[in-house]
Amino acid sequence: MPHIDLPAGVPGISAGFAFRPETAKPMRELAHTLLHQPSTLSAGERELIATYVSARNDCHFCQSSHAAVAACHLGDGSVVEKVKADFRNAPVSDKLKALLAIAGKVQKDGKLVTTADVEAARKLGATDLEIHDTVLIAAAFCMYNRYVDGLGTWQPQSPENVRPDGETTGRAGLYGFSRVVADRYECAGSEAPPGAGSAPSPRDGLRTPPKLSLWALRTGRYHWSSWARRRQSNSPA
Repeated sequence: MPHIDLPAGVPGISAGFAFRPETAKPMRELAHTLLHQPSTLSAGERELIATYVSARNDCHFCQSSHAAVAACHLGDGSVVEKVKADFRNAPVSDKLKALLAIAGKVQKDGKLVTTADVEAARKLGATDLEIHDTVLIAAAFCMYNRYVDGLGTWQPQSPENVRPDGETTGRAGLYGFSRVVADRYECAGSEAPPGAGSAPSPRDGLRTPPKLSLWALRTGRYHWSSWARRRQSNSPA
């Protein structure tokens, strides 16, 4: 049961984004930059870091959803499960293992990361940018995980409920996925930057709330809960 009046039936971080779109925008842009923009780390490797940190934080929604995205990129869900269980013996590169070690320390306490940790990653081929992004992915997902759990968001428990969304995100990116979520919950789609990816829209024929976007309320007039109450009472917007 959510601790505040979040939109009913909207899972995980999507509910928080719908409730407070002003903060959703920079949070979504940060995740998109870290996980989906061009990088010398593959999208699958970056999603593994996000999944590993989320699993260590025991955030069911984030670890399940990003595990599904990682599996889509890697083509093998068993690799994801092995990383979550014991990354040192998982079938991933030694460089990624060194970066996961750094991510695990950031998850506990950033001060635990040592010069030796960084040098070990460098010796295995990690660049300073890759080390930077590993630290930031780990730190950001600690924030996302605590945001999801701290609000008491609804989190589907079955992996089957998150796998299709993970596959959509893997193919279309976060902005493409946001369009799908917006369509599913009958609200206006997100505003994606050029080249951010797209996904099919099944919105035709759905009633949409005026000036309401799941991800971005521009006017500040409408909140999901007030629109839902108006729709239920059939009062004019």
